[in-house]
Amino acid sequence: MVREIEKEAGIPVVQIATIVPIMLTVGANRIVPGVAIPHPVGDPESGPEGDRKKRRELLQRAFKAMSTEIKEQTIFKD
Repeated sequence: MVREIEKEAGIPVVQIATIVPIMLTVGANRIVPGVAIPHPVGDPESGPEGDRKKRRELLQRAFKAMSTEIKEQTIFKD
């Protein structure tokens, strides 16, 4: 689905996922690794402030990925 949105609508899409090999297999172009399967975009075990910090980091990484020109599948780790 993410490939078609990018291809047909020209809208960059970022997939935040915990199982990166699956995202590579299905063809996601911009991939941001998530935290863990039960909490892909947060870390509730680190407390409210730690969780908020992790969510902010992932969101900022996703924004950077959206604005980055790519030629092939790219994993944005930092």
